[in-house]
Amino acid sequence: MAKLHFHFSTMNAGKSTLLLQAAHNYNERGMDTYLLIAAFDDRAGKGRIGSRIGLSRAADVFGADTDLFDMIQKRLAEGKVACIFVDEAHFMTRDQVWQLAKVVDDLGVPVMAYGLRVDFRGELFPGSAALLAIADVMREVRTICHCGRNATMVIRRGPDGRTVMDGAQVQVGGNEMYVSLCRRHWRQEVGQ
Repeated sequence: MAKLHFHFSTMNAGKSTLLLQAAHNYNERGMDTYLLIAAFDDRAGKGRIGSRIGLSRAADVFGADTDLFDMIQKRLAEGKVACIFVDEAHFMTRDQVWQLAKVVDDLGVPVMAYGLRVDFRGELFPGSAALLAIADVMREVRTICHCGRNATMVIRRGPDGRTVMDGAQVQVGGNEMYVSLCRRHWRQEVGQ
């Protein structure tokens, strides 16, 4: 039975690496997969899912106005797909998450979505909120804070290296901009 999976964490937990490994496992067994990535994230190149350890793979790109159900249905018309993988799933809209649920329910194809749970202010991303509400299976991908505790939060650093608490929710960056922390150290960093 197909299910909608949500693998979530903070920055630098290895979500993209896990996605690429899972897709590879399907492909190694002769099963086709369909990979998608949010247009916002082009750090590995436009239309590429990349991990910090150097793995990467081509993927189709979606934007905020993309109808994911329609996009996936068109791909399925070209041939069978055993599983759909979505990287940077937090960038999806609420409607897009429901479109993925429709893919699972009506087309019978499992969907594995990977993304952040919260932003640098400790607020849910719209896509993540919808996935937490309706996903069939949820899994936290763990990473650690500098103190050794589970990192569940992330801070954004400005050009001067200081923690910032304002700005757009979406600002693509990596280790130069974001640091994953436990809640206690996040609170200290943001002055709570």
